[in-house]
Amino acid sequence: MQRREAVKYISLLFGGTVVGAGSFITGCNTKSNDGTSFSESDIAFLDEVGETILPATGTPGAKAAGIGTFMTVMVSDCYETENQKVFKKGMKKLDDVSLKQFNLNFIKASPKQRAELLVQLDKEQKEYMKNKKTEDASHYFRMMKELTLLGYFTSEIGIKQARRYSPVPGKFDACIPYKKGDRSFS
Repeated sequence: MQRREAVKYISLLFGGTVVGAGSFITGCNTKSNDGTSFSESDIAFLDEVGETILPATGTPGAKAAGIGTFMTVMVSDCYETENQKVFKKGMKKLDDVSLKQFNLNFIKASPKQRAELLVQLDKEQKEYMKNKKTEDASHYFRMMKELTLLGYFTSEIGIKQARRYSPVPGKFDACIPYKKGDRSFS
């Protein structure tokens, strides 16, 4: 191989890498203008939903972990378009049910009213999931609940404060005494 030929191939290789990188990066982002993008008020709404599912007690709640932002990123970047639409419409449905039952938006409802509503939706989603066909989208509240749990327990707050954290665990011991109320290990 001649030097000019080698330089030509290297230029093509690096040029293709630089040109292809932009396509690769933008190809990973599924955000679109079809009504499935999220606003700051949507993030605040999802923070409140997450906080109702995992409220602050002796440890910070889901809102402190930034669960609303986590949910919007996961839905926008990882869910298929059909599930994105179901999730987004589900946010509106949740607010509409709150308006119908309590004459208040979900955000303005009391913590007790919010919890009551989400317990009702959890029963609804369990029934839906029992009868759902494989090609059907999941129930919107199931998605919200799963994302809340995933986001919280993989966040720094969930790992270090809600669970017992050991950054460098010692040996594996399968028989550790457990007292009722002890946190699980991370």
